[in-house]
Amino acid sequence: MITKETTRRLDPDKVVDSALGIADDEGPAAISFRRLAAQHGVTAMALYRHFKDKDDLLAALGDRLLADVVLPEPTDERWDVQLQNVLTAFVTALREHPRVADLTLLRILVSEPGLAMAERIMELLTEGGFSVDDAAEVGRQSISSLISLVTTDPMAREVSDPVAREDSLRMKRASLAALSPRRYPLITAAADTLICPTSRDRYYALGIEMTVAGIRGVLREEKQ
Repeated sequence: MITKETTRRLDPDKVVDSALGIADDEGPAAISFRRLAAQHGVTAMALYRHFKDKDDLLAALGDRLLADVVLPEPTDERWDVQLQNVLTAFVTALREHPRVADLTLLRILVSEPGLAMAERIMELLTEGGFSVDDAAEVGRQSISSLISLVTTDPMAREVSDPVAREDSLRMKRASLAALSPRRYPLITAAADTLICPTSRDRYYALGIEMTVAGIRGVLREEKQ
């Protein structure tokens, strides 16, 4: 039953939780104020007291993911080791929410957790030898690359139902198996890995390692 008392007690954080659950299962397009209102026993208008529109709610989802980033404390380790740890913390917060990971991109320089992460990344990049402007560009492109790593996770893009997922993977494997091994020897040999990474942990670790290795490579080129 919808009452004024229920409306007054509507918790925006719980609305964000519900919206995130919908987005994780069905994607952000499935989020609607009407659906959320029904879940929380209020009128749709009650949500407008906390979120001016759907874009505002999606921004809150991005802020939630950034708030979940647990930045490691500074240590005496090399700048690139610490940078890898910071980037790992960022990816860790995103990887279970691939369908909304890209919502963080426009919130990094708006939300307090995003600003704290950006400042820490630039701090480490300038410590490594980049100018402030180059640190800004390298940091931005690195973050964008890692968001793409999450949103294109091969397993995350599969349907959630285990049976349907296995059927989908089986069809994709069969498609590659049908290729000529003489013409595509490496593709057919690595068919399983190309269809689905052997380990999601390794998938993400490798992506982060490649990002940091690329940053080191750019720095070496600039110093030559």
